[in-house]
Amino acid sequence: MNLHYTIPGDNFSLAGFASADVKKKLKEMGYNSAVLKRVAIAMYEAEINMAVHAGGGEAFVEITDTYIKIIMKDCGPGIPCVEKALKEGYSTAPRMIQELGFGAGMGLHNMQENSDELDIESTMGKGTTVTMTIQLPPLDTDEIF
Repeated sequence: MNLHYTIPGDNFSLAGFASADVKKKLKEMGYNSAVLKRVAIAMYEAEINMAVHAGGGEAFVEITDTYIKIIMKDCGPGIPCVEKALKEGYSTAPRMIQELGFGAGMGLHNMQENSDELDIESTMGKGTTVTMTIQLPPLDTDEIF
């Protein structure tokens, strides 16, 4: 199954729609709550980052029997130092965003923690592509990854 979403920029009431829809589809397919949680957290964090830092973007989701691949692509300003941005608590979010309860510096860290594979390609002035892969357990087991 292949899905595509447009992630709105600067509209936090709409950010999270794509991750909620993917979570719903996985639940309908029969995946357990641990899988739903990992996917929802990783993708939601990416959506919020796109809204805060990049003016939105696009999400491409591939669901197979063994994995889900989430590709989040934006045309924002890029990440100056990916290594630094991955550190828990590091944030470049403006004060206004932090006052709304976002921008605590957990986005990329949470994506990394909830993905089996994380790849970040960022070019200053051109944008960022975040690819997250999460392994899926067989549907006939209750195994938690």
